[in-house]
Amino acid sequence: MHHSGKAWATREPYGPPVGFRGLFTNNYVAFCALFATIGGLLFGYDQGVVSVTLTMEQFLNRFPRVSDTASGAGFWKGLMTAMLELGAMVGAAFSGYLADRISRKRSIVVAVIIFTVGSILQTAAVEYSMLTIGRTIGGIGIGMLATIAPLYISEIAPPENRGALLVLQEFSIVFGIVWAFWTTYGTRYIQSEWAWRLPFLIQMIPGIILGAGILFFPYSPRWLSSVGRDQEALENLARIRRLPTTDSRIQQEWCEIRAEVAFKQEVSRERHPHLQDGSRASRWKLEAVSWADCFRHGCWRRTVVGMGIMFFQQFVGINALIYYSPSLFKTLGQDYEMQLILSGVINITQLVGVVSSLWTMDRFGRRPLLLIGALLMFVSHLIIAVLVGKFGGRWTDYAAEGWVAVAFLFFYMLSFGATWGPVPWAMPSEIFPSSLRAKGVALSTCSNWFNNFIIGLITPPLVQNTNEGAYVFFAVFCALAFVFTWFLVPETNGRSLEQMDEVFKDVSSEAEEERKARIEREILEGKRGTFTSTPSP
Repeated sequence: MHHSGKAWATREPYGPPVGFRGLFTNNYVAFCALFATIGGLLFGYDQGVVSVTLTMEQFLNRFPRVSDTASGAGFWKGLMTAMLELGAMVGAAFSGYLADRISRKRSIVVAVIIFTVGSILQTAAVEYSMLTIGRTIGGIGIGMLATIAPLYISEIAPPENRGALLVLQEFSIVFGIVWAFWTTYGTRYIQSEWAWRLPFLIQMIPGIILGAGILFFPYSPRWLSSVGRDQEALENLARIRRLPTTDSRIQQEWCEIRAEVAFKQEVSRERHPHLQDGSRASRWKLEAVSWADCFRHGCWRRTVVGMGIMFFQQFVGINALIYYSPSLFKTLGQDYEMQLILSGVINITQLVGVVSSLWTMDRFGRRPLLLIGALLMFVSHLIIAVLVGKFGGRWTDYAAEGWVAVAFLFFYMLSFGATWGPVPWAMPSEIFPSSLRAKGVALSTCSNWFNNFIIGLITPPLVQNTNEGAYVFFAVFCALAFVFTWFLVPETNGRSLEQMDEVFKDVSSEAEEERKARIEREILEGKRGTFTSTPSP
């Protein structure tokens, strides 16, 4: 890393590097991060709760529009599932502004309130439209949580352990999917409508725990500094790191945080000098033009990579399997009981894959994982498509071939969990320049939700009308994901955030580094006062 003129020549670590050993060096941060990942747990639970619910007679009697015998059932089933994603996209787009305005932790409380309103509507639903509106409102809360929780974790985590703590977020999402599946697997034996109402009710419990508990957690020091509360930022940082405010490492990180805020403000003043008068109109215009900066020279390649890997994460077929796995196992000739058991085990397989990424992501790098994953998933989809095309509808005579197809679905799930599951969630927070990081991550997350929405909408009619066509469709996108990664995705492993300009070869980072070093020196020498933006009310 380039250090010439740097105020701090080397960063003194707080503890050992990433991995399980380093995760719990600071138990307080680990606890804060684990608590914030309840947001991911809710996201996973809300996604996973649908798969068994869609097969329950008690549910289909209440909502006949989505039963297989109804006309246009594929579309209505897809719409009900997909509205969660559309709501989440709205929530993700809005969450960046809210997190900056009222703080990370308070915006988590707002997200939980919205999510709870959605859950109440889903639990009490008496007709299709009420259920769909409930899922849309719940989705807004989920989208906000899925964006803000990782942002909060990354801002309180020590630099050495940030990666491992973000993989924890992905683990918690998949764990939520598994928990939802086995909950609904158990409740389907209830004879009344509580068979499907109870799982919707249960999801409120962790939500309320998160909303109430987060108020007792510290503010992000980076947010405090961004609204001009520098002294509070120092005190919170010391509290989070469990060290006195006079500790050299605390002082060092505090100076870096303040320098980053000052640097962002200088860049903004230089880029948009006509919008610096502090008026409300100028603030809104500044907000709008900073989104546009993500698509301008110096950043557009990163935006393409961030949004692109999130696009392919959906179009390689993962959520199609999570939402509709019982229906897919039905097309592979499995009976009802076996459809449900296999659907539950397939999600556990994904969880095993995610755990492996704690070691492989930093050892082998992001790019090799994406390339190998795309290849393995392509092969899985292709083999399943051939088997379904050849033996579909005659599985009673070809049971062995049916089990081979099931085995490749498991292999696909393991491959995804180890590669395309965690990497697209980790990369966007690494690749964007500091002045546009929050916006870039929000755009990448919106891409995920929008494409998730499309997948939720198109999968039921695709499976209903084409059989093997669904697997061919996803196989094509696995091949395209390989091509996309090969030509456009650079390796970020082992590179500091400041070296990303060099990785993308789009801006010379020398000038930016020199400017940051100058600001840091001025802060150290006390020549620079507190930099303030408009404080939160």
